[in-house]
Amino acid sequence: MPLQIGIVGLPNVGKSTLFSAITKSAVDCANFPFCTIDPNVGVVEVPDERLSQLADISKSQKVIPTTVEFVDIAGLVKGAAEGQGLGNKFLANIRECDAIAQVLRAFEDPDVTHVEGALNPERDAEIIGMELALADADVVTHRTESLSRQLKAGKSRELEILSGALDKLRPHLAEGKPARDLDWTEEERKELKPLSLLTMKPMVYVLNVSETQLQDESWKEAVPHLVASGITLVPVCVKMEAELAVMDDADRKEYLESVGQEESGLDRLIKAGYEVLGLITFLTSGEKETRAWTVVKGSAAPVAAGRIHTDFEKGFIRAEICRWEDFVALGGDAKCRDAGKLRIEGKDYIVQDGDVCHFRVST
Repeated sequence: MPLQIGIVGLPNVGKSTLFSAITKSAVDCANFPFCTIDPNVGVVEVPDERLSQLADISKSQKVIPTTVEFVDIAGLVKGAAEGQGLGNKFLANIRECDAIAQVLRAFEDPDVTHVEGALNPERDAEIIGMELALADADVVTHRTESLSRQLKAGKSRELEILSGALDKLRPHLAEGKPARDLDWTEEERKELKPLSLLTMKPMVYVLNVSETQLQDESWKEAVPHLVASGITLVPVCVKMEAELAVMDDADRKEYLESVGQEESGLDRLIKAGYEVLGLITFLTSGEKETRAWTVVKGSAAPVAAGRIHTDFEKGFIRAEICRWEDFVALGGDAKCRDAGKLRIEGKDYIVQDGDVCHFRVST
């Protein structure tokens, strides 16, 4: 399964336009609230310049990047938990996502209406935060009711841990605070995981800015408290991303350079998603294919091998590892071995981002 990121925000902040641009697919985008009703789902390749360089060395037949799946849902409004707008039932469409990207509008445009009447991205963030918390509070209420019946039938350590966690969570959510801000034990996290709480997921704030705001970084003036808080903020000019989406690689690079940007908003968003989720990419390369694989940072070599095939984790014997830079500079794993740059690692080795791996397994 690819990394999944759910996109949320108020109506008319640029969610669906962003989705359309980064997935290069046509979805309904219009200047009125609730244009998006059914969820839009799109899978995009994660840009990784290392792959083409490795493939050239290995003369690979195929290059397979890792992917990210974006899920765009209808805009939330203040009071959605009480049924305002389209309500919040469609939030179920992103409960299985790994992270949430909340789109905030920071650009001025009198021709684009704002559902709250005036531009204030920090207020918008509070509204969305409250609605997500209230949606989680509803889930917690229903689970508390069913848990009460289970405890009457017979207590267990797991049920008592869950009961305590729910008791701690209820007043926190009622204040509009996210579940991720509380301190949880590993046992509590395990028992809460089946609830798929939205506010437990990592959050990336995507600030939809003008081209000028992006270039001079004046977007920071629109969200001073969010900047000071140290949360993950990704400024994106959605209008520019829409233009980049229809360009070839050469034109895209030239355009980004002309506006003083080293990478697209999509690249920054994906990197932020990997960062908040603690993910890294390791690589495999050979004549058949060069491929990128995603694992949680801190994963041991057998776990990484299991990403290629589940049987590989159980049958892991050893890993042959070299850095991608050495693989390219020296001309492949055989030459890395000759130069002493290819290492033999065992079950305790922690895979690093950019490792080129070859796993030896028993079958």
